[in-house]
Amino acid sequence: MAPPGNRRYGYSRRAHNNIFLAYVAAGLGAVVGGALLIGSLGGAERLSDLRGVANDVAQPAARIAAQGRAGAGGLWATLGGYATWGPENARLKQEVTLARVKAVEAAAMRQENLRLKALLKLSDDTPKPVAHGWLIASTSGSTRRFATISVGSSDGVATGMPVRAPEGLIGRVLEVGHHSARILMITDTESVVPVRRASDGIPAFATGKGDGTLQLRLLTLGINPLKVGDAFVASGSGGLYWPGTPIAVVASLTRDGAIARLLGDPAASEMVAVEPSWAPASDPTLPPPADPAAAKAKAKAAEKKAE
Repeated sequence: MAPPGNRRYGYSRRAHNNIFLAYVAAGLGAVVGGALLIGSLGGAERLSDLRGVANDVAQPAARIAAQGRAGAGGLWATLGGYATWGPENARLKQEVTLARVKAVEAAAMRQENLRLKALLKLSDDTPKPVAHGWLIASTSGSTRRFATISVGSSDGVATGMPVRAPEGLIGRVLEVGHHSARILMITDTESVVPVRRASDGIPAFATGKGDGTLQLRLLTLGINPLKVGDAFVASGSGGLYWPGTPIAVVASLTRDGAIARLLGDPAASEMVAVEPSWAPASDPTLPPPADPAAAKAKAKAAEKKAE
């Protein structure tokens, strides 16, 4: 049987109100949708204000949701960290240990390179060294001060040649082997080196004290002109040591001189250079020796001219 054409929902006022509100909402939705459609056809920029308002309204909820996601991610990361912190901590400790070892090795290599560069630079100020070698041994339980270097006669080393570190003179060759040589340190009590003050050339003798220092004795008696910090170099008197070679710095004064601290400390010198022995005739800065025959002829010519 066909339903009646006049459908009624009863006599309930509440039902009628709900139906009426539904129609009103549908009509308002259609009107608003049509207005937005017409507005979008006229230009999208007109809806920017509305989008901004909508975003502002949704912003608190979106921020809470984002914070919730971040918190959840941090929680999972924390839980994962607790699960793996043991192996990770051990790995990091191992990396730190290896990094420290490599840092120490790099520092040692850097210092060695500086010493080698300083040693090679000696050829700029002095004659070309005969050989470069290692300071491989030294006396420690004796009052005498000897050392052994790793070069010998096969490298051109001979007895009497000066031996120096980058900072200054440390001794001279005493005995020569085929691949090694024994040197007498200038701090030995039997070592005497003619020196002069670098600033004004005051002459003195540097004698070893056997304890790593030098005793400076002035050639002239009277008022002691030395001061703490004065630098002394080899004077070249008597040959052997090249003039201007750094020797020591005054540490304290005495009645007839001073106690000096060695510049080329053997304890801190690993590489040394062996230099040829110096003779006054080999110094290019000095005038050549006079010829006796020429001097005699020159004197006779002066006498004839005077007559």
